Amino acid sequence: MASLVLASGVIAGCGSNNGNKNVEASSSSSPSSSSGASAPAKSGEVVKLKMWGGVPPESGPQAVVDNWNKEHPEIQVEYVRYVNDDEGNLKLDTALMTGQDVDIYVNYTMSQAQKRVESGFSMDLGTFGDYNIDEKMGADAANWKIDGKYYGMPTTMSSYFVALNKDALDAAGLPVPKEWTWDELREYANKLKKGDGYGFIQNTEPYSDPLDSALSKNGYTKADGTSNLDDPLVSKWLETLNAMMYEDKTTPPLGEQLTSKMPVEQMFLSGEVPMLNIGAWLLRSANNFTDYPRDFKIAFAPVPRLMENEADYVTRGGLGDFISINAKSKNTAAAWEFLKWYADGGMAPMAEGGRVPASKDADRDAALKSMLGSKPETYDEASLMYVTFEDATPKFVRSVPQEVVDLRAQEYEKYFLGSQSLEDTLKAMVSRHNDYLKQNAK
Repeated sequence: MASLVLASGVIAGCGSNNGNKNVEASSSSSPSSSSGASAPAKSGEVVKLKMWGGVPPESGPQAVVDNWNKEHPEIQVEYVRYVNDDEGNLKLDTALMTGQDVDIYVNYTMSQAQKRVESGFSMDLGTFGDYNIDEKMGADAANWKIDGKYYGMPTTMSSYFVALNKDALDAAGLPVPKEWTWDELREYANKLKKGDGYGFIQNTEPYSDPLDSALSKNGYTKADGTSNLDDPLVSKWLETLNAMMYEDKTTPPLGEQLTSKMPVEQMFLSGEVPMLNIGAWLLRSANNFTDYPRDFKIAFAPVPRLMENEADYVTRGGLGDFISINAKSKNTAAAWEFLKWYADGGMAPMAEGGRVPASKDADRDAALKSMLGSKPETYDEASLMYVTFEDATPKFVRSVPQEVVDLRAQEYEKYFLGSQSLEDTLKAMVSRHNDYLKQNAK
């Protein structure tokens, strides 16, 4: 059952800038002409737009569109929620392919964005000449360029972290780390574990980010063009997690977590488990004291590194929520007006769910106040500010092809289930990756 669950892609595409020829690293891009955009609506005619995104409406998007609709009676926006998993992304892709009403949509990984660009469903925003994405969003925006162009706009400051029960850390005499390794996290998990409980759990979305962190630095392929999925750091990640699952018993076996659909956010916010690997979306639950009441303070630490040398570390983050305009939309001009407004501050209600505006013209102070919710005293503000704004560790954006994500996940799952040795797992990942590289050679 676990094999079927994982094969269906529960662990979503993880990645980095991995030498993909379609990803342009340069930050220089100036929008050009406005040709190609749809004509604006006639005077008195109401334009109706549909925006698809993965965040629940009540966690900010509905307030955003309500604010816009009140201020802009001539352009009315409806928010459509799709769940950001394989099934939800398929729902969005099907809507795009079948010509359903999709005017604006949010991409959460580079692999998804690139696939939609290749299918012709993303408009080149360079066709508009009144907004400079590089200037507004900063140098990190360039990580989202495809073939040197912006087929969407990154809108949030994206952060991933280990959320910590600070009360539990204080009781154990453990400081909040500003930098640490997976070996050190393993020690924390052992010290924080109580009885038969776990010391550390992970959301499945960033589960395999450590692989991409290591390979974004060391390369997904070797000098001869063959797979590097047997990199020593890949082996270290596998061995470390396996030991935490079965020797220390400080983290749940992957198969058990997937088949039981383990509610990791609830387990952390209830105080059951003291450490959780997740992203900034945790805040939308952490600020919800009705459904997730808690009496402890949450602190935040960077995701640990596999390598010993901190200078070699690259972590996931930078900018996110890459919003595209459907190239097939009949209302691209109106969609562009909404997108500019959204990016430059209209998205402020999203901050309570951890989505801080990336634009330099957005009101950051208001966003931060919203992010801390109605009970700011329940957060260790210094550590939250550190992982969100101050951590200078270089960042990567997911861009690994989904096929590679799936094939490696299918193999390392066998290792975590005990049905395949470490050596055979590494060999299988390399062999299948090499086959993929040959089939997709240009």
